[in-house]
Amino acid sequence: MAGGATTPHLVSAVAGAGGFGFLAAGYQPVEAVAAELRELRDGGTPYGVNLFVPGPPEIGEAEFRRYARELADEGRPYGLDLGTAPLIHDDDHWPEKLDLLLTNPVPAVSFTFGLPEKSVVAALQRSGTRVLATVTTVDEARAAAELGVDGVVAQGIEAGGHRGTHTPQRPTPAVSTEPLVRQVARATRLPVVAAGGVGGGEHVRRLIAAGATAVAVGTLLLRTDESGANQLHKDALADPARTETVITRAFTGRPARGLRNAFIDRHEATAPLGYPAVHHLTRALRSAATAAGQPDQVHLWAGTAYRNAPAGPAADVIAGLSAAL
Repeated sequence: MAGGATTPHLVSAVAGAGGFGFLAAGYQPVEAVAAELRELRDGGTPYGVNLFVPGPPEIGEAEFRRYARELADEGRPYGLDLGTAPLIHDDDHWPEKLDLLLTNPVPAVSFTFGLPEKSVVAALQRSGTRVLATVTTVDEARAAAELGVDGVVAQGIEAGGHRGTHTPQRPTPAVSTEPLVRQVARATRLPVVAAGGVGGGEHVRRLIAAGATAVAVGTLLLRTDESGANQLHKDALADPARTETVITRAFTGRPARGLRNAFIDRHEATAPLGYPAVHHLTRALRSAATAAGQPDQVHLWAGTAYRNAPAGPAADVIAGLSAAL
């Protein structure tokens, strides 16, 4: 959905193996997204684009400043003054990215972190784009259906990376992917893409049987040759000392699942909700720690089936999942 793991090379490899890849527009400058769109368009690859739906500010100055001071010691070894970092709330270039996708239509656009305005859905559909919305509950799925979306991505609690919940301030029930797919398919009658905790062909078979039209994978592709994930992240996924994933808001101010590490242990209990302000606060730290080879200060996003993520060509992952059907 964001960051550097999803590259045009990975999207092309997935498409070449019979899958359908999504470019990650989250956190990306508009110019970078446009360049990736051109690269894939020139190559004739079918693909979609994922966008983060911006929300209102979630954190005030006092709470942000408290957490910034708490993280000050984490930044000092890298020459970072986190204690006085500014509070930044932005919309991830939302209008500009929508304009880009309306001017240069793609086959599919998916939204996460919330729902766009109904007019946005309609405009994209008029341009020939199919619109998907990420949901984590039946209520969210019903709200998406009322907007007229073409389908929903049912994200179970096992999924790696950020939770797609529309209400991070009001925790929703933690539903596993398979029962969530059943519930959402029954409640909306829309096509459902199952996402979260997929570790192999047996998971795919069960999710299709539960009512999914398609199955999405993310963590399974992180260690592949075409993945843009940094080597620190790839190595951590295969490290036998990394024994569990947890949901944390310590790195970005929004619930996300990743490999448990020392930063989470030190700060999760006191970390505030406050995306994207906390994301911007820790961004330089995470970058510096990655460059220094320090995985205990980096967000190591991973779903619960991370042990199944192989190295090698992405096409082999897709072929293995498809062969199970």
